[in-house]
Amino acid sequence: MSGSPRPGKAELAAAAGRTVADLLAPNLRVLFCGINPGLYSGVTGHHFARPGNRFWRTLHLAGFTPRQLRPDEEQELLAYGYGITNLVARATATAAELSPAELAEGAQQLRSKVERYQPHRLAILGISAYRLAFARPAATPGPQAEDLAGAQVFVLPNPSGLNAHYTPADLVRVFGDLRAALDARE
Repeated sequence: MSGSPRPGKAELAAAAGRTVADLLAPNLRVLFCGINPGLYSGVTGHHFARPGNRFWRTLHLAGFTPRQLRPDEEQELLAYGYGITNLVARATATAAELSPAELAEGAQQLRSKVERYQPHRLAILGISAYRLAFARPAATPGPQAEDLAGAQVFVLPNPSGLNAHYTPADLVRVFGDLRAALDARE
């Protein structure tokens, strides 16, 4: 996406409902699971593509990648043992457009992906979405007591620029906790 013009309003509106292909492989160290693609990702076909999204910078600063990747370089994550999927596949302007039923259905689809690909850890990026999708209203950020199909579950804040509850430093700290857990178990 580097050097490409930014999509206009009409192009973004036309991206509603599009999907972005999962980035999956067997036995990943971590499968990162977003809530759903935003419209910008729907246009580009890349995860966490909106320029204000803090995912790629956070991954780098928390020690997951040796440099900050661009969304169009997402395939490089596989070489580090990381993948990306979403709870809900369809692109929307905001996650608030998703119904609790869609999130719960997404949780079941995520379980199937985890059973098939068997990542060691699953990082769900969205505390409120996790609470709704998995019927865990009291869940807090960090490692969860229950796994999902054998994968240790971490709940992390959504790195969207719209998530003002977490500063960039906060995101690096909580993503860093997951990174430290990886180092401690390997």
